[in-house]
Amino acid sequence: MLKILVTGSDGRFGKILKKFDTSKKFIFKNKNQLNILSEKSIINNIKKYKPSYILHLAGLSRPMKIHETNISKSIDLNIIGTCNLVKICSEFKIKLIYFSTSYIYPGKKGNYNETDSILPWNNYGWSKLGAESAVQMYNNSLIVRACMTQKPFAHKFAFSNVKSNFIFHDEFAKLFLKIIKYKGIINVGGKSQSIYKFAKQGKIDIRAKKSKGELPLNIFMDLKKLKKILKR
Repeated sequence: MLKILVTGSDGRFGKILKKFDTSKKFIFKNKNQLNILSEKSIINNIKKYKPSYILHLAGLSRPMKIHETNISKSIDLNIIGTCNLVKICSEFKIKLIYFSTSYIYPGKKGNYNETDSILPWNNYGWSKLGAESAVQMYNNSLIVRACMTQKPFAHKFAFSNVKSNFIFHDEFAKLFLKIIKYKGIINVGGKSQSIYKFAKQGKIDIRAKKSKGELPLNIFMDLKKLKKILKR
């Protein structure tokens, strides 16, 4: 039976994924049950559950400022923890699925595909790229460069001049199992549009705002690879 061990299950996407787990393929573990900074904790979970895959969701994201003000925490949770998983997955020959971010792309030209040059524009992106570097050393892995957020949109305003690929967590949860057999890198997101237009879905009172350097203006990705996979 296919078993997928999930790190960081109390995070936003982990909670949504639980709701869609009708197959009971997932084994959800929060940071207290599976500590990615402890190799012993990781190994104990692997020996207990014998998973075919590890879906790595644990890490540090919000608030974005914390990656500037507490670099040590960002490195520990996003880079060191991922490195621990890569080493142990390699040892036990378990496939690793790592959730990265669209923030590793420069955000200048837009329409980035999986082989384009990468250059993060904030420390969060650098922390995720640092983790990606370790994951790419392990051939039995999949990196998901995701542009996802919660529903309804969490903020009171959204940038009208920033073009992105946001998709809501629940939309991606429905199709996640269709991509797990693949290896390499896959961009995952939704329709290319302004963040404001995306955010208005289900949240009528949201206000438009212009980005004045807070975000690059063209952070949307090329999703041809994802669409091709979903058609199979």
